[in-house]
Amino acid sequence: MTYRPEPPHRHGDVDRVGVLLVNLGTPSEPTPSALRRYLAEFLSDPRVVEIPRILWLPILYGIVLSARPAKSAAKYATIWTPEGSPLAVWSDRQAVGLSQALRARGHQVQVRVAMRYGEPSVARGLDALRAEGATRVLVLPLYPQYASATTGSVSDAVMKWSAGARRLPEFRFVNEYHDDPGYIGALAERVRAHWHAHGRGERLLLSFHGVPHRTLVLGDPYHCQCHKTARLLRERLGLEPEHVVVTFQSRFGNAKWLEPYTEPTLRRLAAEGLRRVDVMCPGFVSDCLETLEEINEEAREAFLSCGGERFEYIECLNDQPAWIDALAAVAERHMAGWNTRAQTDLAQASATRERATALGATI
Repeated sequence: MTYRPEPPHRHGDVDRVGVLLVNLGTPSEPTPSALRRYLAEFLSDPRVVEIPRILWLPILYGIVLSARPAKSAAKYATIWTPEGSPLAVWSDRQAVGLSQALRARGHQVQVRVAMRYGEPSVARGLDALRAEGATRVLVLPLYPQYASATTGSVSDAVMKWSAGARRLPEFRFVNEYHDDPGYIGALAERVRAHWHAHGRGERLLLSFHGVPHRTLVLGDPYHCQCHKTARLLRERLGLEPEHVVVTFQSRFGNAKWLEPYTEPTLRRLAAEGLRRVDVMCPGFVSDCLETLEEINEEAREAFLSCGGERFEYIECLNDQPAWIDALAAVAERHMAGWNTRAQTDLAQASATRERATALGATI
């Protein structure tokens, strides 16, 4: 096997630390061809669709990739911005904010963004960090709750890249932070700010991304972690249990997924006489298709069409300062023990080399 070339090694160089901030991904543009490439990569991941390959791949490349790309492209077109995909825009801003926050805390680390599907890929992000001399890498997925289909898949991509590396960086992985006080505090601050500007609804509905129900039976902690996030947020806001509703969105296929489902729940609440609902998606830290189109457009229409009068969407954490600070705290905690004061170390290493040269040492 041929391994990838490595940056030139110099004796005395200090360890450098990199942070790979990973989000789910996005097509490069809202067109059927771009969506076909994106969906082919996404839906062929065995972590995402746990159906035997011999059965699933003919369906994917036959039926799904014939009909779905055009429909998905039309949905993406409704949320696309002059800067590009909202998820990519917010991920880039989060990376910049994280780099600045870590620098303010005294850490000299390189932060790179990667997408599990699409570009920049996990492999491209790791290549960039290695080219910059990173020998230690913290992989930080933008998924607060752990799921095999999300966080687990990021680990797969890192391991695939590692199989072709001659010199492996020292890796650390952040698996989840669903109950992190900073993350919960940032969510609460976002809700309070929205209520301050727009008033408060009769219910706060927290919609998380759905996964097949069988993953819960097989040991995936996602369902429990979503409910814990919701409980901690409710307690931080000082709300009674009956004022908060937890649902799951984005079903795919005919199998049973985690319940209750978001859209049917909104229809039921409206039919029961609920006039106003506030909706937030705590599992998404970046606004994207699932929040801006599926929730703020489709779910809104479902609620209003069944008699609801007012639907308030509370935006994701995005680049909110409290969230960036919480993200920096998570990164800092997981980098504990790594020397991230690179500038000091570089000066010390340079002095060591100069002393060795002066003594005529040969390394």
